[in-house]
Amino acid sequence: MSDSQRKMYVFLFVLTVVTTLGFQGWRTLLNNFAVEIVQINGQQMGILQSVREVPGFLALLVIYLLFIFKEHKLAALSVIVLGVGISLTGFFPSFYGLIFCTILMSFGFHYYETLNQSLTLQYFDLKQAPLVMGRLKGISSLVNIITGGFVFLLAFWLNYKQIFLVLGMLTIVGGVWAILQDPSDKNLPPQHKKMILRSKYWLFYVLTLLAGARRQIFIAFAVFLLVKKFHYSIFEISVLFVINNIINYYVSPLLGKAINKFGERKILSLEYFSLIFIFCVYAFSNNKWIIGGMYILDHIFFNFAIAIRSFFQKIADPKDIAPSMAVGFTINHIVAVIIPALGGMLWMYDYKIPFIGGAVLSFISLCFVQLIRVKQ
Repeated sequence: MSDSQRKMYVFLFVLTVVTTLGFQGWRTLLNNFAVEIVQINGQQMGILQSVREVPGFLALLVIYLLFIFKEHKLAALSVIVLGVGISLTGFFPSFYGLIFCTILMSFGFHYYETLNQSLTLQYFDLKQAPLVMGRLKGISSLVNIITGGFVFLLAFWLNYKQIFLVLGMLTIVGGVWAILQDPSDKNLPPQHKKMILRSKYWLFYVLTLLAGARRQIFIAFAVFLLVKKFHYSIFEISVLFVINNIINYYVSPLLGKAINKFGERKILSLEYFSLIFIFCVYAFSNNKWIIGGMYILDHIFFNFAIAIRSFFQKIADPKDIAPSMAVGFTINHIVAVIIPALGGMLWMYDYKIPFIGGAVLSFISLCFVQLIRVKQ
């Protein structure tokens, strides 16, 4: 790595750590907090998850914020906003209070993720980028392990309000550190500060749209299924997260190497073929431990989405990366705003329907993935 690449890697490393700590802690607590304290039902959970994705749908605004902030400064500021949203969650134990804090938290999370992807693709070349994305995913998994244990220990002494506050403040500290750094490289091609839509990127847009739909079924209903139908406790959820991320800590760094060796088409084909089976098991199995195992497998394949971004890097104009990542995030969240609320309503009729829909979407994605053609 060059000096500028090392600086950017350290910058992204620190922000990845604190963002993962805050968001994973929030996600670990959310379903139990929502069910036990706020007492929401399946339809309300679907609405909450849809609202959570609105900031992702508005990721296009990142393009215009870059007129005001440098890209790395905006990334740091986004992490601070994420921390504030998490800190406030426990202070508003109602459905509408949860919606408010979730929107605030989500703006920070989604804008950071958009900028994180953009900075990674700009600063690292075609071979390095999948490796860096894989390493950062591995670091996220390690932090998830620590966070699961941390939340488990905190639950012995603190209530929900206090745990959310601790997680949020730690996230804010990392954002404040980052806003004081300057890892930028003045020699990189300047990014377009306007919306970019090009016909040659159509397959990237389609795969991103479908990935957003599949992702939302996983996020909105997988853990909710564990808590609502199979009565997983906060202890069991924390243990499941730890086991899950021990596996991902070792698997994620290998993913970048696998993309470089086998190519995006084969990697994504494996993901979507496996997801068809996983979603069917979610829908039809009544075994608590089998469903927990499917959640772990689901999360492993969740990380395969970096292959969509590495595919884009190979077909993109370097100046299109920042605006295209923002456009990609918006496309990813078009259906994400609709599916959780729709899935929540269908859940009330039969909880199997959202997961059957996930299997169908995975099959459609598998078909489109076969159209990927890039030089390795």
